Amino acid sequence: MTRPIVHEAPVPAPPGAGARGPGASPSPSPGLLRRALRSVTPGPSADAGGAALYRRWWLPWLWMTPAIVGATVFGVFPFLNTVVVSFTDAKPLGGAYDVVGLDNYRRMLSDPDFWLATRNSLLYALIVVPLMVLLPLLLAILVEKNLPGIGFFRSAFYTPVLASSVVVGLSWQWLLSDQGLVNTWLQKAHLIREAIPFLSDSWLILLSAMGLTLWKGLGWYMIFYLAALGNVPRELHEAAAVDGAGAVRRFWHVTVPGVRQSMMLVGTLTGIGSLRVFTEIYMLGGSTGGPGGADRTLPFYIRDVGLDPLTGNAGYGAAVSVALFALTLGLTLLAQRLTKEDEA
Repeated sequence: MTRPIVHEAPVPAPPGAGARGPGASPSPSPGLLRRALRSVTPGPSADAGGAALYRRWWLPWLWMTPAIVGATVFGVFPFLNTVVVSFTDAKPLGGAYDVVGLDNYRRMLSDPDFWLATRNSLLYALIVVPLMVLLPLLLAILVEKNLPGIGFFRSAFYTPVLASSVVVGLSWQWLLSDQGLVNTWLQKAHLIREAIPFLSDSWLILLSAMGLTLWKGLGWYMIFYLAALGNVPRELHEAAAVDGAGAVRRFWHVTVPGVRQSMMLVGTLTGIGSLRVFTEIYMLGGSTGGPGGADRTLPFYIRDVGLDPLTGNAGYGAAVSVALFALTLGLTLLAQRLTKEDEA
């Protein structure tokens, strides 16, 4: 049997649901409205998938807020405050101060103690940076091979990194004093007659501080080079050996190009650290920075002229700090330029 065809009446729409007055524009579809909002609101693209579709645009900024606040409070604000203070005659303990304009910078440029500290800082960097770039690389090559007991030597070379700078400085004081282990051993071996003034001669204090910096940093940068050496293909060494290249030629033509980026990074970090050196000079040269302050570096000089509660001038110390920042920034930009030229 054929079923009779029943025509159902359409269900009436709710009042006002589809009613439009004369001249009313049609309401946009939900998809069109969503695309319009995405075009003006930051967020994932329309073709994004997965969790990105449900992620709010402000969520990454929420996670970054603690870091941004910390960098602003402890980095940006102190830097800007230092620049402002450098144009005043503020005192270390606070109080009333006057704006002196560029007087602090004029005083700095005519101050022989400032130039002596700048010379010591630059000399420190010129000697320490090349050695710190090369010696950890040689040390990393030495301990790279998987030999029995090599883990002990890797740990031993890294141990100075874990020690406090003050503890290391006290140890070197004991080693280098007139009655210390070094002078005692050299005298008993009849290599010297009188004790070497490691801690009283201005040049020897500076060189001893450089040796302390190198000794403490070798293990740290050795780790950098061990990671870089693992990315150098062994096939290159084997091919160079087949061509008759010796160990020295393989080092300069295979190893060094393979770790060049790490060398640039180590040089940049070491240069910044050398310009900021303070503890080594203080521990070996005393609170005066060597005899007559002859071994003071720029951070040491900033402490003396800007932070002394009785005679210090925080404004002048801030001006020297700005000069140290400019010097550090200049060396960093130079290192970046050399890196880009090397990549080109």
